[in-house]
Amino acid sequence: MLIAITLAVIVLASLLFHYINPWHPPALASNWKQMDDTLTITFVITGIFFVILNLFLVYVIWRFRRRGSKATETVAYQPVNHKLERWLTVITTVGIVALLAPGLKVYADYVTPPKDALEVEVLGSQWQWRYRFPGADGQLGATDARFVTASNPFGLDPDDAKGQDDALVDASELHLPLNQPVKILLRAHDVLHDFYVPPFRARMNMVPGLVTTFWFTPTQAGRFEAMCAQLCGVGHAAMRGLVVVEEAPAFQAWLAGKPSFAAASKPAPVATADGGSSDPLAMGLAVAKAKACVACHSADGSAGVGPSWKGLYGKTEAFADGSKEKIDDAVLAREIREPAAKVVQGFAPIMPKSELSEAEVTALVAYIRSLDPVKN
Repeated sequence: MLIAITLAVIVLASLLFHYINPWHPPALASNWKQMDDTLTITFVITGIFFVILNLFLVYVIWRFRRRGSKATETVAYQPVNHKLERWLTVITTVGIVALLAPGLKVYADYVTPPKDALEVEVLGSQWQWRYRFPGADGQLGATDARFVTASNPFGLDPDDAKGQDDALVDASELHLPLNQPVKILLRAHDVLHDFYVPPFRARMNMVPGLVTTFWFTPTQAGRFEAMCAQLCGVGHAAMRGLVVVEEAPAFQAWLAGKPSFAAASKPAPVATADGGSSDPLAMGLAVAKAKACVACHSADGSAGVGPSWKGLYGKTEAFADGSKEKIDDAVLAREIREPAAKVVQGFAPIMPKSELSEAEVTALVAYIRSLDPVKN
């Protein structure tokens, strides 16, 4: 009887928790109600089955408990009951249809944007976000993996005129206009990612080699966290971004400050160790952020997935192969270009190889060196 009472209490507590829980997500996008209604249908149907099956189990435990003279009774063996099987098949089929049909309708709406939707491309790679907007022509340029380089991380086709005016956002912060439909185009460079903004009820897998889409209309201004919802590697937890929803004039002002593909394709000034660039440290910091180095390496000495850059320059570091080296410009450049060649002791060999130009490597080394001016 204790088991029967426990099951009954679990059923009652589950129902009470669902109805009195205070955690209800806010309504921040046009499709939030569709998503929530679909989840509600799922909760109701699965909840009904949960209650019925557990209460039936309570009844069976109580009704057929063995006591007194019944303790010696033999239970009847009935391996086949076609009538019961037919009823269970029909009821299960109805339940599955009731679960799937609304979800398919909501999903069809979710991937069918209105014609006036603003297109935004979200590009995911370990472990950073980048964004691209169409230029004055209103069209995004063509892309191809064979065009991906350190200076062209989006892989835009340089011969496609439509892409020359595309606005590029080489940072993790995305701005969107308030009350305007937005069509999100999702691409991944390396592994499976998932662009997820929880308050918008919006997410979609990003599959290398494919372009996946969904749309929504932001209905409330504010700053909302975006994250990767697929385990994409050791830096997955640090793959976060920010979505800023604002009035159209503020959004247009922000977008106007982003470089076009044509402007970004112009040769960058060469940064040298002796300060040949106008601001090599700023360039190095920009490279560290753009290439997601800061996801694994801290600049303040705090522990991370990789060695902290604070105090690294000039330090004699031990490597996994048993050797030791003093960290100077040459060693840093080697570790950046060929991260798997020699791995610092105590850390896993997980740093991916990035295609960086000589200017970017030199600027990154200069930035790391600047974090410990005492040893410079």
